[in-house]
Amino acid sequence: MNFLIVGLGNIGKEYVDTRHNIGFMVADELANQAGASWSTLKHAYYTEYKQRGHNVYVIKPTTYMNLSGKAVNYWMQQLKVPIENVLVIVDDLAIPFGSLRVKPKGSAAGHNGLKSIEALCGGQNYPRLRFGIGDNYAKGRQVDYVLGPFDKEELRELPALIEHAVKMVNSFINIGIELTMTNLNTK
Repeated sequence: MNFLIVGLGNIGKEYVDTRHNIGFMVADELANQAGASWSTLKHAYYTEYKQRGHNVYVIKPTTYMNLSGKAVNYWMQQLKVPIENVLVIVDDLAIPFGSLRVKPKGSAAGHNGLKSIEALCGGQNYPRLRFGIGDNYAKGRQVDYVLGPFDKEELRELPALIEHAVKMVNSFINIGIELTMTNLNTK
């Protein structure tokens, strides 16, 4: 069985280690733990590895967040991965920092990367791992917050949260979304 894991983020030095790039950070750790290295291919940084008989393909779109659907659609078609085996790792303002939730489907909730995936990949019926970044910003400062770095306290907690996210991705691949939701979703 084939799985496509998509870490959402933006390319460029100015976006490294920002809240909006948490999908890239999780994808990097996933590849690191698998001993896989990245290649720059069409629309994405790409790597692959085998896990318990499954082919796992991981991408970090190079299309920038707002055009993520272009990369996801291309790689889904190229690798012949069904939408239910695509897991998108995304930052989420609507849940508190430290909360990690896998869902089988859902709305874009204003997230431009998810809107692009919905538009180009056939709607909202794809799994996603929502990584809570909280909403601790002043009115009108959402963009600065999302594109800003994690604060000192968050940085202390980040390695354990990324590790938990990797555990969730591996669980999704090995035992499916329902059991992953039951066993590993956090508040």
